[in-house]
Amino acid sequence: MLDAIKERIWVIAGLGVAFLVLVLLPPFLPTYYVSLMTQSLIYGIVATSLDIILGYAAMPSLGHGAYFAIGAYTTALLATRCDAGLAITLPASILTAAAAAAVLALFALRASWVYFLMITLAFAMCVYGLIDQWVSFTGGENGIESIVRPSIGLPIDLADTVSYHYFVLFFFVISMILMFLLIRSPFGRTLIGIRDSATRMQVLGFNVWLHKYLAFIIAGAFAGLGGCLYSYYNSFIGPSDADLAHCMEFFLMVSIGGQGTLVGPNIGAFLITFLKYLVSSYTQRWLMILALVYILCARFAPRGIIGLLQHLIKRKEVTT
Repeated sequence: MLDAIKERIWVIAGLGVAFLVLVLLPPFLPTYYVSLMTQSLIYGIVATSLDIILGYAAMPSLGHGAYFAIGAYTTALLATRCDAGLAITLPASILTAAAAAAVLALFALRASWVYFLMITLAFAMCVYGLIDQWVSFTGGENGIESIVRPSIGLPIDLADTVSYHYFVLFFFVISMILMFLLIRSPFGRTLIGIRDSATRMQVLGFNVWLHKYLAFIIAGAFAGLGGCLYSYYNSFIGPSDADLAHCMEFFLMVSIGGQGTLVGPNIGAFLITFLKYLVSSYTQRWLMILALVYILCARFAPRGIIGLLQHLIKRKEVTT
């Protein structure tokens, strides 16, 4: 009982700090830092969706960035060539990414471990190659630019950095609530059981394949949402947003933050995003520093930052 109360206190304290940083501080921060916070929120949605299949269903996908890119390009193409608004681009991006995940899952779920990794990675590289080579449709290396941020029918100009931050924050909160409810639902509990022992869950009568298949589609849908928001955020989308480095970044966000936590991937998203842009402003070898951070986490925090914090808290309680 006492441990549960202490855990709730830590959760409330963490939410309080997050509220202060994400809601109250942006109007007083330089535009550059608000922009980085907005990008971190977008990446947080994508990384947390990856955590659904990586941390809760034990499916280590390396191709999650492909759904992000598919969602981003769907929004970019509809917004620039069809002059479509958010009411069309948002559901279209989600459905297109979910459909791609549904197709890939039919093949990927037939394999396991390293073969599963290879199939998801191959899919991501196919998406990258298609984007890079289909010049007449995607723009190739030139990408798609001049993506105008949408009008939402309110007296709010989303072209303003702070306003768009709150716009993304709204979708971020909704996404976190939905994914939290998903994991807390019987479906999510079944995924955790499958992660721990798929054979046992199958013996108990659960359709393991179907649960994994649906988790794959749901994760792809949230990644498509993140791609839509990113397309409007960056006003440009190109092949580099679908390359291997981008896919690995999402994987690292989950690994560094902590798998199977929902909160950890968001911490990883903020950490990697700020490291990437702040360190790269001082040196071109920021990838080496990012690799060093990952090595240190793998050595001293194999369960991620969240796992390390939980270990330190329990250790302090034992010593006291």
